[in-house]
Amino acid sequence: MSRGLPRMSRTRVWLFGLTVVAYVAIVVGVVTTSKLVTLDWQVMLWRPYKQWPQIHAFLDYFVVLGQRGPTAVMVLAWLGWRAWRHRTLHPLLVLGTSLLLLNITVGAVKYGLGRLGPHYATTVGSAEMFAGGDIFPSGHTANAVVTWGVLAYLATTPRARRWGSIASALLALGVGATTVYLGTHWVSDVLLGWAAGLLILLALPWFEPFMARAEDWITDGWLRVRSRRARPAAAGATVPAPPTPSGQHSGDGEPDREPVGSAAQVGGPSTVPAPPGALASSGGLSTSTGAPGVKTPSGATVAATAVANPAIGSPAAATPAGGSPTSPGGGHPSNRPPTVRGDRTPPGAVGARRRPVDRQTARPVPPLSQASSAAHGPRPR
Repeated sequence: MSRGLPRMSRTRVWLFGLTVVAYVAIVVGVVTTSKLVTLDWQVMLWRPYKQWPQIHAFLDYFVVLGQRGPTAVMVLAWLGWRAWRHRTLHPLLVLGTSLLLLNITVGAVKYGLGRLGPHYATTVGSAEMFAGGDIFPSGHTANAVVTWGVLAYLATTPRARRWGSIASALLALGVGATTVYLGTHWVSDVLLGWAAGLLILLALPWFEPFMARAEDWITDGWLRVRSRRARPAAAGATVPAPPTPSGQHSGDGEPDREPVGSAAQVGGPSTVPAPPGALASSGGLSTSTGAPGVKTPSGATVAATAVANPAIGSPAAATPAGGSPTSPGGGHPSNRPPTVRGDRTPPGAVGARRRPVDRQTARPVPPLSQASSAAHGPRPR
């Protein structure tokens, strides 16, 4: 991925060199107990926190702007939003690189020199070096320079960069002066903290190629992880099977069943109910609910039954007079519907497959013919 990287201008290079010289001079002046150490003791014995006690409470909160934890969280929230908006990790990598350099350089010098703070000094006029302390340079001051200076470093316009540099410089100066007022740092500690933070900001452009490579590596790794997660999801996706046509096997070894029609279609006995007025009793009396029973000859009974139900009009279905006409299968009487379970015709080979919901319970009754009307006899007047 190609990216326009900022170059170190000649002014920046000269400023970096002068800051390095000032850094070394401060360290040498403190180690040799020069007049810089005398200035430290004079300011400490003056006790600034007793000169302006009315601002002491405010400065206790203001110095938090130099603590690494709170400031890193505030700046990280802003730079995280910028990284999400512009779809780049560059702002976060700049903040992480600057804080890493700050911890390495400032931390190494702190524990290497081991200077004690003003509250723990033992000898007036002494530099208090190599005594197991961790006060030189000032971590609050260096952190204020780096954390707030990163915002100016990442500004996208010259105007925003200029105003950001001024604001971050004022914050860093204020935090350093506050630590001297509270008596937690020597003046030389604050001076070295300003120099250490400025060196880190000036050296950031030299680390831009490494940050660009790190961004490419993180992006490629994230894409590989996403592709690996997408492969199992695509492999586990199942395509729904198409619907099986009627009459074909559905996969369980048994063909799909179709609704079975009437008994006449499958070759079974007919169970068509008798029309109203049909004679079903052996004595020739009508059992229909629509007309009163009238005696008729047995021949009329057979004829009327044959006309009303052609399926049993054959000679095989007819019975002698005085008998009870039944269906060919020997089941219930063919001229009336089954009323109890024992009268129903047992299902045939195909009817056994019929589903309960597909059984036909009733059929339309054909109108009475002239033969059927004659079987009932003349209407009473």
